[in-house]
Amino acid sequence: MARIEQIAARQDGRAGLSRRGFLLTAAGAGFMFGFARKADASQVYPSSLPGGGMFEPNIWCAIGPDGTVNVNVIRAEMGQHVGTALARIIADEMEADWDKVKITQVDTDPKWGLMVTGGSWSVWMTWDVFRQAGAAARTVMIEEGAKLLGTTPAACSAHNGVVTANGKSISYGDIVARSKPTRSYTPEEMAKLPLKPVSERRLIGKPVAALDIPSKTTGAAIYGIDAKLEGMVYGRPKMPPTRYGSKVVSVDDTDAKKVPGYLRYVVLEDPSETVPGWVVVLAKTYPAAIRATDALKVNWTAGKTHSVSEAQILDRGRELIAKKEGGTYVFDDKGTEDALHAAHNLIEREYICASVAHYQLEPLNALAQQVGDTWEIHTGNQWQSLFLPVIAKALQVPDSKVIMRTYLLGGGFGRRLNGDYAIPAALVSKAIGGKPVKLILTRSDDMMFDSIRSPSVQKVQVGLNADDKIVAMRHDAAAGWPTEVMAAPFMSKGADGKPYDQFAIAGADHWYDTGPTQVRAISNDLAKETFRPGWLRSVSSGWTPWALESALDEVAHAIKQDPVAFRLSLLTATGRNAGQAPDSTGGAKRQAAVLQRLADKIGWGKTQLPADTALGVATTFGQERGMPTWTAAAAQVHVDRKTGVVTCQKLWLVLDAGTIIDPGGALAQTEGGALWGLSMALFEGTEIENGTIRARNLHNYTPARIGDTPEMDVEFIDSTEKPMGLGEPGVTAIAPAIGNAIHNAVGVRLRKLPIRPQDVLAALREHHTS
Repeated sequence: MARIEQIAARQDGRAGLSRRGFLLTAAGAGFMFGFARKADASQVYPSSLPGGGMFEPNIWCAIGPDGTVNVNVIRAEMGQHVGTALARIIADEMEADWDKVKITQVDTDPKWGLMVTGGSWSVWMTWDVFRQAGAAARTVMIEEGAKLLGTTPAACSAHNGVVTANGKSISYGDIVARSKPTRSYTPEEMAKLPLKPVSERRLIGKPVAALDIPSKTTGAAIYGIDAKLEGMVYGRPKMPPTRYGSKVVSVDDTDAKKVPGYLRYVVLEDPSETVPGWVVVLAKTYPAAIRATDALKVNWTAGKTHSVSEAQILDRGRELIAKKEGGTYVFDDKGTEDALHAAHNLIEREYICASVAHYQLEPLNALAQQVGDTWEIHTGNQWQSLFLPVIAKALQVPDSKVIMRTYLLGGGFGRRLNGDYAIPAALVSKAIGGKPVKLILTRSDDMMFDSIRSPSVQKVQVGLNADDKIVAMRHDAAAGWPTEVMAAPFMSKGADGKPYDQFAIAGADHWYDTGPTQVRAISNDLAKETFRPGWLRSVSSGWTPWALESALDEVAHAIKQDPVAFRLSLLTATGRNAGQAPDSTGGAKRQAAVLQRLADKIGWGKTQLPADTALGVATTFGQERGMPTWTAAAAQVHVDRKTGVVTCQKLWLVLDAGTIIDPGGALAQTEGGALWGLSMALFEGTEIENGTIRARNLHNYTPARIGDTPEMDVEFIDSTEKPMGLGEPGVTAIAPAIGNAIHNAVGVRLRKLPIRPQDVLAALREHHTS
């Protein structure tokens, strides 16, 4: 590695040329990058490692003769600093010098296994593997160091990249340089190695410098939209009127030809059926592509959903919920229906959530070219393993003939789990003989093509006996299922043996003791036909707690019980709620603990607040039952009775995510998630209109602005349990906490998200007249 950097420095005249820039230039691939300035970066990109004398004890890490430690990361970086979190797991276990650690975002290769970044899985899925990989590296360094120090491994210790014994020491770099170790470990061998005790951890849970922030602040970091290839042309799609079923009738480029730089248009033929009815304009520059696309005239026959509205999709959801048959039961306890039918008091409520778009900062883009018989796709993506085969299908080549090159993502939020935007770039490149094509969608294109969070309808029924005890509960949820559409083999099996999209119901499968309970997930077929349902940050856990935690609050108020005490009484940790090692040890007792800690922090029941101002609470376990991050949230809101405006003044969150790997990253992730939850609760959402979403840009799509940001207090419970996810749990409990606070402030109950001022005013008028 040192040799590579020395050559790069000489070629550039200074040490600032990035590794990727050097390697791609040296490879003679004619690769160019447009970035603001050249600078060193701790986040690097695929190279010929472990060449240059580096030692690789396993595929996940390598040690250089200069002591540099490289960690290979298969997770996409989209602002969450995942490389920093994952690298410190290996570095801590191997006793590396953090100042010498670098990370490599790897390209697609079957050896990496499942390449996916979503579901808050990254740390949870990587924890065991990377600890074992670090232990393997440390073991070899101690063994080889002992030989060089003339002693036994048992007499040696490793610390901060140095092996010490009997007053003598040798660095990892010198061990690699002098011993030239070649030993490698299989996964089975690594699993048997001893791991460090918690008391000896130096990096996990401690403040350390993030590896990728400097490159992002200097401009050296390279995003998909920055990538350039010599001789490439730019493409922009002319979006068809519907997501599915549109067919091109005619194209007139008379006016497009008047735009300087316009080259031609391509009508796509897509064997994967990902982008039906697409026409892509090619130009010498992207501004020319934008103008020429606007000038191009295309006539289509629209698909059958061209007149579908959001109201129709929601009505279809209600219709499906009303049917006894259909859907999949996640919980299906015997006797639920009988208990609900015989209940002394049946509380039944409906909750609605609107369509939500991703609006990630970096618009969708992909660059494709053919090199020999292989296709290269340069883009940022969250699930390479899912979409590489789809790209291959579109190009009609074997999977082995497609490589996805890795780039930073300027925001993902689940949008880039769906790699559909790579398909048109590849198809256009194929249409022009494999030459490089850079496809970029404008913001309005991006929104029309977005795989949005589906609008949803939920019905919650809670049965109470004469003593106001819950005797049964049922929760039905109807929405478009993203996993059904894009990754059906990844769906789970329900209690009834039928497949269901776990990401369209997670959060409803709660940890409360509610007697016989049914939870049913229902795929809204009209939603699926109208748009491509997508995974959006926290997925169903961003909307199922809205119904569940609002409903439990409503029950508590109906029976005149304190909402916190009521919830605590249901978190008994018995039966299926007891939890099991290693992922949910302690079960519902840990959820009760975060709720109690939250109540203590906010002075629940003891705080005096001004008129029309109140606290609300909610608790859940985002994002999935199988890997719970126990979460409790409180919101303090003020409601303006004249305007209906709800101001969220402060948010509190208490989370138990097990071991916290990266405290700074954990805090940033949770704060960002909470703001996303706030945005979807009060500001953010759109509607399906004429078969596509109505809001096409930020003039009529209104996420929370900086002035809407409340004070936040985030606390993590100290724990040595296995680390869970933190990318999404911050979202999950915010909306119901706000809704419950609004009720406590002014006595009205809102059951539709987002909560608009006009909805508050209407509820206040109805409350006043009643």
